[in-house]
Amino acid sequence: MFKKILIANRGEIAVRIIRACREMGILTVAVYSEGDKDSFHAQLADEAVCIGPNSPKDSYLNIQNIISATVLTGAEAIHPGFGFLSENPKFAAICEECNIKFIGPSKECIENMGDKAKAREIMKESKVPVVPGFEGIIEGEEHLKKEGKAIGYPLMLKAVSGGGGKGIRIVRSEEEIVKAYNTAKSEANLSFGDDRIYIEKYIENPHHIEFQIMGDDFGNIVHLGERDCSIQRNNQKVLEEAPSTLLSEDLRKTMGEIAIKAAKAVGYNSVGTIEFLVDDNNDFYFMEMNTRIQVEHPITEMISNIDIVKEQIKIADGESLSITQSEVELKGHAIECRINAENPSKNYMPCPGTISYLIMPGGNGIRIDSSVYEGYKIPPFYDSMIAKLIAYGKDRDEAIMKMKRALLEFVIEGVDNNIELHFNILNNEDFIKGNYNTSFLRDKLVNKL
Repeated sequence: MFKKILIANRGEIAVRIIRACREMGILTVAVYSEGDKDSFHAQLADEAVCIGPNSPKDSYLNIQNIISATVLTGAEAIHPGFGFLSENPKFAAICEECNIKFIGPSKECIENMGDKAKAREIMKESKVPVVPGFEGIIEGEEHLKKEGKAIGYPLMLKAVSGGGGKGIRIVRSEEEIVKAYNTAKSEANLSFGDDRIYIEKYIENPHHIEFQIMGDDFGNIVHLGERDCSIQRNNQKVLEEAPSTLLSEDLRKTMGEIAIKAAKAVGYNSVGTIEFLVDDNNDFYFMEMNTRIQVEHPITEMISNIDIVKEQIKIADGESLSITQSEVELKGHAIECRINAENPSKNYMPCPGTISYLIMPGGNGIRIDSSVYEGYKIPPFYDSMIAKLIAYGKDRDEAIMKMKRALLEFVIEGVDNNIELHFNILNNEDFIKGNYNTSFLRDKLVNKL
């Protein structure tokens, strides 16, 4: 097993990985930007190295500085967490060239699945259902109009290298498409350094369902059930739960088998997710594969009793999966609320600042993944997440009640936050009945923000 791992990330996911490593007897190295010098992850790790100024491109995206920190500290492996360099095939390749183990899938997997248009082609060839669309890259405005007319409106423009809701535009008529295309290209270029756009049919008000998968170097792949991630704002997840209220046992079995089939199509060898859109007829379509640990992985850990981060590290060290599909046993229900420093009434505007007073909830069935503390200054340069609040119960009703109780205990002063928004979601009759999709926040809670 690795003796020392460098975590090329920050915030709660860096803390999460450090804790897993410590339980496995592995030393850790944190990296931090100048703005994160007082961060919890830098204090918690066995060693910490500053890798640059506040801007992500000069620090957490600075491959040269991260590799240098790894060599300097003698770390044998790098865990990229999520975001930043976690799905960067160039980074994975450089790690391999430097004889540093990248804790994630092969660079080929990342490349194939990171290119969303190519991923569609691979899945289609493997008989995995995909959203109808144009199989390729849009080459200019005339090509755009031609394919838009062929597919039919509404449709969706999506960045080839997209993620986190960036570079996505919904288009409902030909009059809107050129402006939306240019805007999506600009945003994609700014966010990913890649302005290529592809096009697919827009499925109105779908459910966003993802399956957690794990694969090793020996061809073994299992799934750990699904998560419903349909509660979203601006194409970014707000609240997730596992299992989904939408899926019957037959549909769950079918989608799970397809998820494994999709992972096998690219020889997947780490932890990741296969993401689907499910329409009102319960027809489902492959959307994308995330070749990394997910923000919402804790709810799957709660219902499966499997430490996904530890499994990921063991796989990277060459071990086979510790569990077969027939041994996977999912129990109870878990919900995750993303507690962010933002103002929902102002289009979820980020609200960085100093946390002047903080009380975090606890008790039976409550888990918190966080990296903040009282007096901590949330910087304006990164994601606005304060904490992930997870509630687990024997069934969905109990999980909801535990989460509501925990939200009432959660006190954050000094920065705006979205705790009240989560409380409104949990008290909404449609949510309680499981009657929601990706338009829920827009249609059901618009007057309560």
